[in-house]
Amino acid sequence: MTTATPEKIHWTIADLDIFPENGKRYEIIAGELFVTRAPHWQHQRISGNIYAVLNAWCKQTGLGEAAIAPGVIFSEEDSVIPDVVWVSQERLSDILDDAGHLIDAPDLAVEVLSKSAADRKRDYEAKLKLYSSQGVKEYWICDRQKRSVQVYRRENGILKLAVTLFEQDSLTSPLLPEFDCLVERFFS
Repeated sequence: MTTATPEKIHWTIADLDIFPENGKRYEIIAGELFVTRAPHWQHQRISGNIYAVLNAWCKQTGLGEAAIAPGVIFSEEDSVIPDVVWVSQERLSDILDDAGHLIDAPDLAVEVLSKSAADRKRDYEAKLKLYSSQGVKEYWICDRQKRSVQVYRRENGILKLAVTLFEQDSLTSPLLPEFDCLVERFFS
């Protein structure tokens, strides 16, 4: 006797309309649905700190805009909600749809890790692969437990780990001219 393996459901952004607005985040990566609860208070605080630092730099330079938890629709099968993004001024109007969603890669995507192993795996594997394949130029993974930031930068067409920084380190980026921030500011 053989047992049938259930067919895996392939989700698209059209399917998101069936879900209730209940404070959960629904993301689709390669047709796989990821559902997470509203983030932890500390997660949101760190996201806000990162946004505040980036936003202050944006106001000072006028080189782009930062946003917290925007929808990014890469395709019918790939739709995510990064914690923070930055997009250059030159690209912003070209990659926003009428609903205010990004429809192309942000220049910078930032994810703040949650404690859950599944969430961490998604950020380190599925989202890293997605952001790399879609053309994100830089990806920061912020770990609130280790109080560190792993910076992935595009090299030979893919995102590769460039540096891991801790609280006492200064984060700079070739993507963000004259941006210089102590990592500690993200976590304080």
